[in-house]
Amino acid sequence: MKNFAKLALFYSFSFIIIFFAALLIRILSSWVDMARLIPVTVSPGEDLTDIAWRALPAAVYLSILISLSYAARKNITIPGSMLGIIILASIFTGGFSLGISRAEALKAVLNPVNPIKSGPGLILSRSESSIILLRESSEIRGPRIVSFPQEPLIYQGIPLGPNNAIISLPPLPLGGDIPWFIHSIDIDMNINGMELKNRFKESYYNFAAYAFSLILLLGSLRFLLELSQWPLANIFLGALVFRGIMALEVFLNSREITALVDTFLAGRAPLMLISPLVLCSLGILLILYTLMSRIARPGRRRISDD
Repeated sequence: MKNFAKLALFYSFSFIIIFFAALLIRILSSWVDMARLIPVTVSPGEDLTDIAWRALPAAVYLSILISLSYAARKNITIPGSMLGIIILASIFTGGFSLGISRAEALKAVLNPVNPIKSGPGLILSRSESSIILLRESSEIRGPRIVSFPQEPLIYQGIPLGPNNAIISLPPLPLGGDIPWFIHSIDIDMNINGMELKNRFKESYYNFAAYAFSLILLLGSLRFLLELSQWPLANIFLGALVFRGIMALEVFLNSREITALVDTFLAGRAPLMLISPLVLCSLGILLILYTLMSRIARPGRRRISDD
């Protein structure tokens, strides 16, 4: 029981520290964007609650990964560590989500000047480069025409993503040089954070089902942290797998995939439960695999609780 108490304390501090660190980074990022961008309707003035929702996935993923690594290094039993982390993650995720929803009355983090509201044709320029928006200013990430020095006008239909035009074009703001791998993680965290927010606003039961199924899948990956004798290698492997699960979230929550899975289920399950069912099924299969592999190899060093 002593190890489980330490695990609970370790997870609690990890979740809180990671959440507020991610929150602070996103607030600072918003301030930087405000200093670099022309204030349009969608970019400035993000509320603190929106930033907090976007920071929540980082706390969920990283706290579970670090806690699983801690449990492996402290030789805490696999069933006990997985169960404890899943329960702790569910409590903290639900509690922080409830707290964020109660903070809707907080003032905006940023107080920008009056935003520019314009129809199609708004020109954003920096140095000798220009962007002409083809939709209203509220859709700044929509189709646009880009002009670079010594280059003909280029149509860019999808600003986000690598290799999305004839030449490599930076996303707004102009001059962004963030590697695409890091940028893609930020995009997926934003999408997953908004998914948690939308489910919480729609129904607490839908949110609970989705959050628990995601946590169950993440918590079932304890075996990854024991594949190698090098803890750092195990954490690196776990981080790659967790990144894949983050992308799987975005994939399952897309409208096209939800509709495709719904055709196989023939309407037997609500659309909002399709993603939780898939994530929960994967988590259960991984838990069964972990337990069965332990039973099938009795000669292997047993992990015992203090």
